[in-house]
Amino acid sequence: MRNKYYPHLLEPLELGFTTLKNRVLMGSMHTGLEDMRGGYKKLAAFYRERARGGVGLIVTGGVAPTFRGRLAVSTSQLSWFWQLSQHRIVTRAVHDAGSKICLQILHAGRYAMHPFAVGPSAIRAPISPITPTALSARKVEGTINAFVKTAKLAKRAGYDGVEVMGSEGYLINQFICEHTNQRNDSWGGCFENRMRFATEIVKRTRSAVGKEWIIIFRLSMLDLLKDGSDWKEVVMLAQAIERAGATLINTGIGWHEVRIPLPGLLTNLKSRWISR
Repeated sequence: MRNKYYPHLLEPLELGFTTLKNRVLMGSMHTGLEDMRGGYKKLAAFYRERARGGVGLIVTGGVAPTFRGRLAVSTSQLSWFWQLSQHRIVTRAVHDAGSKICLQILHAGRYAMHPFAVGPSAIRAPISPITPTALSARKVEGTINAFVKTAKLAKRAGYDGVEVMGSEGYLINQFICEHTNQRNDSWGGCFENRMRFATEIVKRTRSAVGKEWIIIFRLSMLDLLKDGSDWKEVVMLAQAIERAGATLINTGIGWHEVRIPLPGLLTNLKSRWISR
């Protein structure tokens, strides 16, 4: 039965090199299963059921590209070839059930709950007791290359693409916003410089994985904090991300540190949009 508000929701979506069976995307959520012994088999079963339920594209919980980018010391990272067998359990399960799946690459930045946290500047988040170490220009380059390496490994593991996490106040978002980026080199200052970290990750990833692979960018539409991006900057970034090679843009809202109950806000915005 066709939904009158979303008449095309269950129709296929042609991406040029592949087709999603519908426009239903299961957004990223952390289950914690990937951090447990034998957890990937449980994770595969979890995603298999969602694929059987009809979702066209699944995005995994966030996986770090570096040790410093982990949310906690014990959480997931994809950086080595010997990890591929675990991920293939998941991708095979989803594909056998007729859906596609993308790996979310998430670098926690100053939200990392461990003493190895890094950020564009040494500014502590109000929800963390840890002040991050500011990345040197050399380590900025190394972090970009780590994103690319994780994407290449994800492709080898059978994922249909990756989602680059650029919203909710994680590292990429921290580079974009003046609130957390007070650098005076080519990665800070004007907005064009502050968004370079995001665009370089997408551009270099596209170059590494080829044209026929999904790259989603998770874009913050509204930061909800002081010195966050304004609408003009949001649009500028989205256009730059598209030019850099993103296939899809997925949108997020708010940082984890803002004093606004995000689930309620999202429900409110959705209701107002639907009622128009």
